[in-house]
Amino acid sequence: MISPEQIHLVRQSFAQVAPVAAKAGALFYAKLFARDPAISGLFASSDMNEQARKLLDMIGSAVRMLGQPEQLDAALRALGKRHAGYGVEAAHYDTVGAALLDTLDEALGGAFTTATREAWGALYAHVGTTMRAGAAGA
Repeated sequence: MISPEQIHLVRQSFAQVAPVAAKAGALFYAKLFARDPAISGLFASSDMNEQARKLLDMIGSAVRMLGQPEQLDAALRALGKRHAGYGVEAAHYDTVGAALLDTLDEALGGAFTTATREAWGALYAHVGTTMRAGAAGA
C-alpha cells in the first residue's frame, strides 16, 4: 500500500488539519464542486456541514487504520458499496482525489511538501481503488 515513511507523513499532516476540520471540509466541497459542478447534485438533500464532518471523520478513521490494512480495506470496500448506492460513479473518484490534494495543499501551505503530496496521493490511490472494488461488488 504505502511505505512507513508515507504513513508517518500522512499522519503528521492530518494532525495539522484536524484542528481546522470544519474549514477543511467546507474547502474540500468547494473545490470538488468547482471541479465538477454536476457532483453537487449527489448532495442536494445533504446538510453540507454534517457532510464535511463525516468526510473528515472518515479520513481520520482511514489514517488511524493505516497500520491495519485488512481492517482498512474492509471499511473502504463497504464505503464504496454504500457510495455506489448514492450514485457515485467510478470517474468521480479521480475528481475527489484531485480536490482532496488541492484542499490539503491550501490547508497545509508550506507543510504540504512534495513528499507529503506523494504520500497522500499514494493513500488516495489505494482508497479509490479499494472503494471502486467495493462498488463493483455492490
